[in-house]
Amino acid sequence: MPINKFLNKYAQKPNTSYKSIWYRIHIDPLLLIGLCLLLVYGLMVLLSASNGDADVIYKQLGRIVLGFVFMFVCAQIPPEKYRLWVPWIYGVGIVLLLCVLVFGHIGKGAQRWINLGLFRFQPSEFMKIAVPIMIAWYLGEKELPPRIKPLCVSVLLMLIPALLIAKQPDLGTALVIMIAGAGVILFAGINWRLLLSVLTILIISAPILWHFMHDYQRERVLTFLNPDRDPLGTGYHIIQSKIAIGSGGFFGKGWFNGTQSHLDFLPEHSTDFIFSVLGEEFGLIGAIILLILYSLVVARALQIAYRATDNFTRLVAGSLAFTFFLSVFVNIGMVCGILPVVGLPLPLISYGGTSIVTVLAGFGILMSIQTHKRIVRQ
Repeated sequence: MPINKFLNKYAQKPNTSYKSIWYRIHIDPLLLIGLCLLLVYGLMVLLSASNGDADVIYKQLGRIVLGFVFMFVCAQIPPEKYRLWVPWIYGVGIVLLLCVLVFGHIGKGAQRWINLGLFRFQPSEFMKIAVPIMIAWYLGEKELPPRIKPLCVSVLLMLIPALLIAKQPDLGTALVIMIAGAGVILFAGINWRLLLSVLTILIISAPILWHFMHDYQRERVLTFLNPDRDPLGTGYHIIQSKIAIGSGGFFGKGWFNGTQSHLDFLPEHSTDFIFSVLGEEFGLIGAIILLILYSLVVARALQIAYRATDNFTRLVAGSLAFTFFLSVFVNIGMVCGILPVVGLPLPLISYGGTSIVTVLAGFGILMSIQTHKRIVRQ
């Protein structure tokens, strides 16, 4: 058979390559592999942090399965649909935050959840995605870099939910939402003089913010500056966390051999301080492996943002990548003592349902942006 006939024969066959199979179901394989590795690693750490409690692992597996369902569904929806739905998604989030303040479930001194009977739902986690996407939707239709009026509207869009969340009180999540929204504005482009002016205003308004903070929030800031001022009170968490991480050394004490968590010296060792358990049992090597996995996922997300074909999808993808990175940075910085203690879980590692489902749904949107890209003719 002549070579040209051979090529024509097989060129007409449908493309069944590895990449096209994944893209037909709108799943990005590189993101999927990175997420699965993080979740498996997280289950290993959680099994030890929970003292081998199988019930905790079964519940976490159920939430992971639910998260993957949401991720798959979100990946099937084209970005054009999200463009139409974004204002409604944001509006529903605001309504849910108002519902939390009226009849939300109270736990550990905070009113952050809506009790739906079978499970509890934390709307503030949902707003970590809704707010940056809303700002991306608004700025995506404007001239970039944005002018003063669009910037003021963007600040208002992130300030309203942030104040509602701070009222719960949940200052950590409120700050993450504010910084995530600011990240979208930076991705959209901003004049450096205007940026310096905003930073100056924030610095000047710091005393006002201090006045409106709760007493326990002020204590957290003071403890961050000097944990030893109250080692058995407000400084206890961070001191025990640093002891756990430092005692792990280079290779760690070994799986299930951590003393700080198993002897209950380390508080919230299955949720907010789970990185301390990882550092104690797996050491510096285990922490580096986790950071490499996080870096690969964030790098792929940024690559998707870079290759997006319009302002809306580019800003959405960039904001989702930045929000994920920010949550990781704040949690690890908190348990290492370089940031004040705030109630933020470690994404895909900490025990909890709303966080996992929300994070995986966000990555579903990223996969939708990657696999529904329009072909742009040069």
